[in-house]
Amino acid sequence: MSFRGDAHKLYIKLTKVWKHDKPLGQVKELVEIQEIRSFYQSIETATLQLIYYRMIKEKQGSGIIPIFVTSVPWFFFLFSKQLQAFLFKEGSFLFLTFSIFYILTLTISVIIHFREKAWAAVHIEIIQDIVGERKEGDIS
Repeated sequence: MSFRGDAHKLYIKLTKVWKHDKPLGQVKELVEIQEIRSFYQSIETATLQLIYYRMIKEKQGSGIIPIFVTSVPWFFFLFSKQLQAFLFKEGSFLFLTFSIFYILTLTISVIIHFREKAWAAVHIEIIQDIVGERKEGDIS
């Protein structure tokens, strides 16, 4: 298990493929990006601009996960006395179950949130590149 980021893991994968004299374009992660790029290239510029605006919206506010992460602890704090009485009524097993469920849900939610933001950023960059290339083509 590596604690390095996805970018470094991709770099390691690419260097392994390159050392074996295989084409880098066949790496699954690059094929996926190329498929996204090809799809966007097939769309007219005006529609692509609308998609771009929607992607900006998605990147800036990916769902309710940030609200969940910040508001749920305050909700628990407001009802902490009642919550403690309920959770400790049956001993620590209920509290342990609740804690594990809450931490697991919170962790998964945060991971999903940042992955959504990362994918939105990828789509935005691809769209910007395509629109920019089209504008340069009109000037030349």
